[in-house]
Amino acid sequence: MEVVNEVMPTSPERIDEMMQPGPDGPIYMVNLLKFKEKAVYEDGRETDLSGYEAYQLYGRAVSRIIRDYGGEVQFAADVTFLSLGQVEDLWDEIAIAKYPNRGALLAMSTSQEWRDAAVHRTAGLAGQLNIETVAQFVRE
Repeated sequence: MEVVNEVMPTSPERIDEMMQPGPDGPIYMVNLLKFKEKAVYEDGRETDLSGYEAYQLYGRAVSRIIRDYGGEVQFAADVTFLSLGQVEDLWDEIAIAKYPNRGALLAMSTSQEWRDAAVHRTAGLAGQLNIETVAQFVRE
């Protein structure tokens, strides 16, 4: 299995798929995150931030923004160990966000407020995988 981390979707087919309504009910986006050693801002600004630190600026902003779209951050944690399987390079962090549906995710990620925060995301991320999931059961 080939794994390609991306910062933004690169194929027109994937973008078209993201524009489709998606499954009914809430979705949970699993984010496998890989950070740059040092943050690099596209506008050329100087910074002493690590990629992790830049991404945390984005993460704090999104934790507020997501609520305006009916979502919430469910879980975020540093990756510390791979107990099963094999990969060349382990991700640095995993985050799971819940959205009412794919449309809410799309609306949030095209909002001006999100784009303003996303400069830190782009500066900090070396790449990531975003995996849309639907819960099979919900604990009461």
